[in-house]
Amino acid sequence: MLDRLSGRGILLDIEENGSSVYVLPPPMAGFFEFSMMRIRTDVNQKVLAELFYQYLNVEEDFIKALLTEGETQLGRVFVNEKALSAEMSLHVLDYERATEVIKTASHIGIGICYCRHKMEHMGRACDAPQDICMTFNNTAASLTKHGIARAVDAEECLDLLDCAQGHNLVQFGENVRERVNFICNCCKCCCEAMIAAQKFGFLNPVHTTNYLPRIEDDACVGCGKCVEICPVDALELVAKNGDGNKEKQSARLHEDICLGCGLCVRNCPAGAIALTKRKERVISPVNSTHRAVLMAIERGKLQNLIFDNRAHWNHRAMAAILDVILKLPPVTQALASRQFRSRYLEYILS
Repeated sequence: MLDRLSGRGILLDIEENGSSVYVLPPPMAGFFEFSMMRIRTDVNQKVLAELFYQYLNVEEDFIKALLTEGETQLGRVFVNEKALSAEMSLHVLDYERATEVIKTASHIGIGICYCRHKMEHMGRACDAPQDICMTFNNTAASLTKHGIARAVDAEECLDLLDCAQGHNLVQFGENVRERVNFICNCCKCCCEAMIAAQKFGFLNPVHTTNYLPRIEDDACVGCGKCVEICPVDALELVAKNGDGNKEKQSARLHEDICLGCGLCVRNCPAGAIALTKRKERVISPVNSTHRAVLMAIERGKLQNLIFDNRAHWNHRAMAAILDVILKLPPVTQALASRQFRSRYLEYILS
């Protein structure tokens, strides 16, 4: 039964010490996407797409709760490495590079883009490539084992990354530093993360890169290419130098909603835009356990993470959770203790 569920993408089948361990992935990014990452005949994918569209794009309650509550979010944007100057490239850490995620992955799987596949059934898909959704490591091992994704090597995946960037797609991946499990190649019209960033940008639904575009006003020719290409509408054209002459325009950036992806830099015909470092560095959680604990604490759901998942029955899982809590700042530890209301946790934190 577990094997059949894994074959349908409802569970992940992970090999551990010679045996299979079955893990329930989250809805997003997880079994929602897995259900649409291949062409299937065992379910009516058109009906499924319509239901997903209603649930995620019309009603919005789930997607808003998932992507806008708390400071720590599910996903982050990877900077377009080719948009960086030689100087800025020196400041990019390995975990900030999509190329490094690809080169160091133990397994790589490629599937159909859930978002554009869904929108295709709705008659709303764009012409961006679909066979380009990237999964890595344990997730990729399970999905390729069951035919949900196809196994590729790093070289082919890097070629697909170039293809995605050539189509001006944004690399949106798991918000962790170690063993990233997915990188989506997102368009602004179909993909959930970019749509959420457009709708709820002021709530920071997506973690940005550590870079912001800097526009040279004198060099900008006001062509509007960057405004057109921006996936979250963070750029607009305004009168140049504030002189009120509408015939002389230049681009202006709204820093509070900019993702720092670098698409505007690569598409500026005048070379008037360059990436520069943000004033405050954006920090990603170390791994998925670290992220899950932070998200649970910030959303007031630490007790649900521990008891609903029965982590207290599993010494290794409980040890991993407590290890994260013990390394948190004192204020966050206090918040965790209040939510957990455990004498044991209060004792080890004291």
